[in-house]
Amino acid sequence: MTDTTCDAVVIGAGHNGLVAASILADAGWDVLVVEAAPNAGGAVHSDHHLSPDFTTDVFSAFYPMTAASPVMADLDLEEHGLRWSHAPKVLASLRADAPGAELYRDPARTADALRLEGGGSGAADALAWLRLDDQWRRFGDELLAALLSPFPPVQAATRLGWAARNDLWDLVRMMVLPVRTMGSELFSGQMAPLLLAGNALHADVSPEASPSAFLGWLLVGLAQSVGFPVPVGGAASLTAAMVTRLKAAGGSIRLGSPVERVNVRRGRATGVSTPDGTIHARRAVLAACDAQILYGRLLDGDELPMAFQARMRQFTRAGSTVKVNYALSTPVPWSDDRAVGAGTVHIADSVNELSATAGEIAAALLPSKPFLLIGQMTTADPSRSPTGTESLWAYTHVPQDIALDAADQIAVSGQLGGDALEAFVERMEDRIEAHAPGFRTQVLARDVQGPDDLERANASLVGGDISGGTTQLHQQLVFRPVAGLGRPETPVAHLYLASSSAHPGGSVHGAGGANAARAALLGDRLRRLRRASPLIAGTAGALAVARRAAR
Repeated sequence: MTDTTCDAVVIGAGHNGLVAASILADAGWDVLVVEAAPNAGGAVHSDHHLSPDFTTDVFSAFYPMTAASPVMADLDLEEHGLRWSHAPKVLASLRADAPGAELYRDPARTADALRLEGGGSGAADALAWLRLDDQWRRFGDELLAALLSPFPPVQAATRLGWAARNDLWDLVRMMVLPVRTMGSELFSGQMAPLLLAGNALHADVSPEASPSAFLGWLLVGLAQSVGFPVPVGGAASLTAAMVTRLKAAGGSIRLGSPVERVNVRRGRATGVSTPDGTIHARRAVLAACDAQILYGRLLDGDELPMAFQARMRQFTRAGSTVKVNYALSTPVPWSDDRAVGAGTVHIADSVNELSATAGEIAAALLPSKPFLLIGQMTTADPSRSPTGTESLWAYTHVPQDIALDAADQIAVSGQLGGDALEAFVERMEDRIEAHAPGFRTQVLARDVQGPDDLERANASLVGGDISGGTTQLHQQLVFRPVAGLGRPETPVAHLYLASSSAHPGGSVHGAGGANAARAALLGDRLRRLRRASPLIAGTAGALAVARRAAR
C-alpha cells in the first residue's frame, strides 16, 4: 500500500467526475480521479458483450443534453476525437390503432406530420407546435444556461429574463404546469400531446405532475435544435474523448480502486482511503457519486449534522429501470413505417395510458402496459452493427419496491428480479411484437439488465435509479439533494457533491461536476484571501456560519 498526495481527488470517473477533474486541471490543480470500475465513464459506456460485431450502449445512449450543454461545449471534445451521428428522424411515437407521431430535427417537418392528423385539428395543431418551437428558438439557450448554472443563477437568469421578457409569465407557468394540461390547452389532436408527454416521461414524473410540461417542452426543443445525437462508435467514444481531454490538461485517473471512505479531520475532508492506500487532498475532495453513497457509506454519521441526516432520510429515489439490449439480424419489422428511420421509438397508445402507467408505478404496482423507450442504434449510427442488422435496446420504468403486479399475472414483491423479471421482459416484448410482428425471430442475442444488474454494474445507479434521485419538483433546485441552498457544498468543509444527485440533476450535461469544481476553486480562493486579510476572514466566517445554519 502506498500513499499519494494531490491537490484534489475526485471520487468516480463518470462524466461528472471527468468534467470536474478537467476544470480543476485547467486551473493548474494536480487532480487524481479514483474509479472503482475497470473502465472510466460510469453510465456512459459501451462494449461488445452481445456480439463482437455489435456495439451495445450499456447504460445511456442518446445525448441531446450533452450536445446542447455549454459546460460540455467548453471542453471542445470534438478536438479530442468525439464525432456525432444522427438518425434520419429523431423520434417516432407509436399507437396501437392509429398512425404514429413523428419528431424531426426540422420543426416544419414535424408540423407537417401533425397537419396530416385527421379530424380537422391538424392545421391548428401544426401552428401551435411552431409557436412552441419559436419560444424555444428565442430563449431556449438562455434557459438551458440558467438551468445548468450553480444556484442561484443570477447572471444566467438575468439574461433569460431579458430574452423571454415577452413570454416571462408563460415560461414561469410552464415550469409548474402538468404536460396533460399543456397538451389540452394548446392542441386539439392527440399526436402533439403524446410527443410532449412521452418526452416528459423520460423522467419519473406523471403527465399530471410538475414539471412535466417543462420537461416535455425542453426535450422537444432540444430534439429540434441539436437532435438526439449519438457518439460515432458507441457511448464509450464520448468517454474516451473526455479521458483524453482530462489527460491533456494534466489530470490522471486510477481505475479499479474503490474508495472506502472519505477521510475527515476537524470537520474538513483531507482525502480518501482505498485498498491501495490513502490519497491525501491538499485542497478538495469531490464526490461524483450518488448522494446516498456519499452520506450513507463514505462518511460516518458523526461527521454530519443531525439535521442534515434527517433531511437525507427524506431523499427520494427515482423509479427503477429495466433495460433489454438486443442484437437483431435485420432492422425491426415495424408495421407502422413512421418508426423506420427513427433513432428513438416510444410505444404508448395515449396520454391516458401514460397516466395510468405512472399511476401504477406510484402505487408500487408493476405496470400492466409498460411505456417503452426504444433505441435503434444502428439507425442512428451505422457503425454499431453489420449492414442490414440492428443494435437495439428497450427500457422502461418500474417501482423501486413492488407490491403487486397491476395485471395480476406475475408473482412479484420487492425488487424486480429472477423469474418475475423474465416474465416482465416478455410483457415488454409483447408490446414490441404487437407493433413489429416477427420481432422475436430477428433476435440473435439478448441481454436483460434489471434494477439489481444496473446497480451491480454501476454502484451509483441505486436500485436501478438512473437519475441520481427523483426528478419531481420537490427534489429540484434548492431541494436537491436536500432542502438547503441547492449548491454542491456539503456539511464537511472542502468536500463537494459533484454528481447528478446535486443540482441540476440527471442527464449527461456535466453541470453537476462543473458546479462542484467551480465551488472548489472559489472556496480555495476565499481560504487564501482569508489567510491574507483579517477583514475577509471575518466575512467568510460569517458566510460559513450562515451556510451551516441553512443546513
